[in-house]
Amino acid sequence: MNNVTDNKLLFSDENFLAQLEESEYETGFYRVQFYSNGGRPSATPTDTIETYFYYPSGGTFRDKNFNIVEYYPRFDITRGFKPPHLREK
Repeated sequence: MNNVTDNKLLFSDENFLAQLEESEYETGFYRVQFYSNGGRPSATPTDTIETYFYYPSGGTFRDKNFNIVEYYPRFDITRGFKPPHLREK
């Protein structure tokens, strides 16, 4: 199963990066959507879809109340990750 083409709502690195390419950078964050389990992004389908706010300056995902739900060092710009708004055009 190719998660990127089959279901971008399943949380995975590939689906996150695919959504990031389509999301607009807004005042320090990107909006992404994933299935949610207990308020956290889920790699399996659930009955709940949540919007998360990804902050590249800290590699954090925040929920609708802007609480940090996860830190992903591999997506932190201070560790070398380049989100779309920082890439050379």
